[in-house]
Formats: sequence, C-alpha cells, structure tokens
Amino acid sequence: MAEPALQADVQLGAQGRLVVPAALRKALGFEAGEILLARVEDGRLVVEKAEAVERRIYERFEKVKGRSLADELIAERREEARREAGR
Repeated sequence: MAEPALQADVQLGAQGRLVVPAALRKALGFEAGEILLARVEDGRLVVEKAEAVERRIYERFEKVKGRSLADELIAERREEARREAGR
C-alpha cells in the first residue's frame, strides 16, 4: 500500500519565490544550498534534486552500453542520403 501523500500550503512571494516547508524538505532530503531542477510537466511545477534527474538519465540510457548512438545516427543519415540520391 502506498504511503499517504505529504502536502502543505505554499504561498508565492512578491518576487515569485516559493518556500518549501520543512516537512517537505525533510521528506525529500532537500538541504540548504543544494541545486534543484524545476520544470513544468502537465501543468504542474516539478522540483527535484539534480542528482535524481542524472540518475534517471543514466538508467534510461544504460541499455545502450557498448553502442555509439552518434555512430548509429550518422549511419542512418548516410543511408537516408543514399536513398535520396537514388531517386
């Protein structure tokens, strides 16, 4: 069973600043001075640690070890150019 969502009211300051309440910072492991990345996703503001984003990217591309995506792209472009030249 999933644990209940932790939530808190947050007020947008005059200069557009948000303060993340202590309970949320603690739950997420956010520490003062830490780099966080923010993005808009499906009309929501998503804020997360840079290391979490980096980990997700590594996991996503872990399957392509031993392959050069750049070499594959170049090969695809060359094949496409050959096909276009043969029209």
